[in-house]
Amino acid sequence: MVYAIVRAGGRQEKVSVGSELLIDRIGGGTPAAGTNLQLAPLLLVDGEKVTSDTQGLSGVTVTAEVVEEVKGPKITILRYKNKSGYRKRQGHRQKHTRVRITAIDS
Repeated sequence: MVYAIVRAGGRQEKVSVGSELLIDRIGGGTPAAGTNLQLAPLLLVDGEKVTSDTQGLSGVTVTAEVVEEVKGPKITILRYKNKSGYRKRQGHRQKHTRVRITAIDS
């Protein structure tokens, strides 16, 4: 089985062909569904052979397809100071991009 460790959304993710993952929203605008992306490989495992040097990884491309834009779970932020009546409530939902790995070419 071929899999790769890629840098995606500020994290390192283990991916193989057909797997889906959530990454932080891709900068710029919102990419349309079906847009192809190139992810930077950090490590490639192809059966018994492991490639981790930069010279060996220069010819490796990991292609991903944008599936959709989604929002993460709601996070509530509450600031409170005792005895002064100060309360402030705020919410946040992080934007994510769901991508599907279509090819790992070496």
